[in-house]
Amino acid sequence: MTTDIDWDHPTDPREGSWQLDHVKQYVASGGTEGQYWNGTQTLLLTTVGRVSGRPVRTPLIYGEAGGRFLVVASKGGDDAHPLWYRNLTAHPEVRIQVGPRVLQGTARTASSAERAAFWPVMVGHWPAYDEYQAKTDREIPVVVIEPES
Repeated sequence: MTTDIDWDHPTDPREGSWQLDHVKQYVASGGTEGQYWNGTQTLLLTTVGRVSGRPVRTPLIYGEAGGRFLVVASKGGDDAHPLWYRNLTAHPEVRIQVGPRVLQGTARTASSAERAAFWPVMVGHWPAYDEYQAKTDREIPVVVIEPES
């Protein structure tokens, strides 16, 4: 794990965004509020900026599989990958907050076989992922986060 990253002082989403309000509620409550959003569960993912080298925090819907956490790089079906996904492909070390738990981990794109298994899990958490996939020619990645033990 990179030791020179100031994981405790990340850059949050832009001012005035729903994501910033969500992150603030999640952090201020120690994860007791904000984990559940619009009928699903969320975590806070902190990646290392591929250009800045600074930590960047993003709220995301998540699933679980065998002690690993799953997130989807959908960007609402946009043709470009979200910035957080581009960050973790450059720097796979991440931090997540899941409710009150804060964990370091390593993130990777699911293999084709894993994606086939995990996509329905994630659609079960957020059915709109199928709509997002239909909007774009890119295959929306499922990301697997392996927490450190």
